[in-house]
Amino acid sequence: MGPVSDMAGQDQGVEPRSCDEALVEDLGWGLGMVFRAYVKAAHAAVADLPGGPRGYQVLAAAVGGYVGSQLALAQHLGVDRTVMTYLIDDLEQAGLIQRRPDPADRRARRIVATEHGAELLVTLDHRLRAAEAQLLAPLGDDAREAFRSQVRLLATQIDAVDPVASPCDLAQQVDAELPASPPGTVRRLTAFDGV
Repeated sequence: MGPVSDMAGQDQGVEPRSCDEALVEDLGWGLGMVFRAYVKAAHAAVADLPGGPRGYQVLAAAVGGYVGSQLALAQHLGVDRTVMTYLIDDLEQAGLIQRRPDPADRRARRIVATEHGAELLVTLDHRLRAAEAQLLAPLGDDAREAFRSQVRLLATQIDAVDPVASPCDLAQQVDAELPASPPGTVRRLTAFDGV
């Protein structure tokens, strides 16, 4: 073997490619950039909600009536019970949800959305759709729909081959990679933070 050059292609008389040029064709880089932008926009859309994205999940579950008790909700979302208590306290203090006695089990409390919570969820959903629209704005209408359809197809196929135990587990893994909150922001840690 001949000598190895410190710069790729130097011995062959080929100009080295810049990092930007090398990444243009890298699928992982492209997917990562799009996903990073999506997650940042989604976080910003629900930033003023107690608990941020995790608070959104709790509020959506309460509005939809998907899971009744606080314990069942914690298990459903993959959140530690004590962390869930603080999160529900914050959402209740904000007037978005209520704990009500469960008629089937006096020891349990059902988590239900207030009217204000249901109205706020509509607003948050609009913000999330607007964030998605802004992210996909460079694509035309047909390309946007084709992109969504192809991503959905890939995600469905990947999940069939390598299923995720819970969408919340995936969210935890991804959220652990996000940048920290801006300085001066006080946030309670949740399982959504990758803790």
